[in-house]
Amino acid sequence: MKSEGSELSSQVRVVSPEVAQENRAWVRDLSSGGDRREFASRRLYEILLRAARAEVGRRAARMRLVGPELDDVAHQAAADALLAISGKVETFRGDCKFTTWAYKFVIFDVAAKINRHFWQRAGVAFDDEDWERLPARLGVEPEAHAESWDLMNAVHRAVDEKLTAKQRMVFVALVLNGMSTEVLADQLGATHNAIYKMMFDARRKLRTALIDAGYLAEQQVA
Repeated sequence: MKSEGSELSSQVRVVSPEVAQENRAWVRDLSSGGDRREFASRRLYEILLRAARAEVGRRAARMRLVGPELDDVAHQAAADALLAISGKVETFRGDCKFTTWAYKFVIFDVAAKINRHFWQRAGVAFDDEDWERLPARLGVEPEAHAESWDLMNAVHRAVDEKLTAKQRMVFVALVLNGMSTEVLADQLGATHNAIYKMMFDARRKLRTALIDAGYLAEQQVA
């Protein structure tokens, strides 16, 4: 009969011997000093940079990032991820490829930097495709209206006229761009509850505006 400890150990050992050997090499080299650590850090940085460029490219269109800005964000994310990984390498459990574990750091850093970039460019304009998605995300289906273009414009006006600058930023960041509440709260230096409250107030204002404009019935207010 297997002990509880051996069962847990067998659950953790899910990687092949080749991957386990590679993992040990990464941990050993990054935990050492001198040339060995320097070489490992350079190798890992190149891997992280490729991952960062791919993730930035995936998010670029939504954030209006182009040209040198893209590469700058990728390089910064890769460098910060490398620093974080170097400080936490001893915590790596070895239950997946080391590079898979490392990717999580760089993906998080890309998200944080792009969200910060978005926040700093609060005045960015959103195109028609962006605004067309908003009614449905507010719980109003454009198909229910014969003149969906008017509905889109009504939402657009409500966002511009009824929300405060910060409410508009939080609403667009979370609803339109799918940003993480955790990352946005970190960028604003706010608590999760404060972000949720701001989001709730923004949605309530927009729904009230749509009721006043005849696009929503009273009982639909959330």
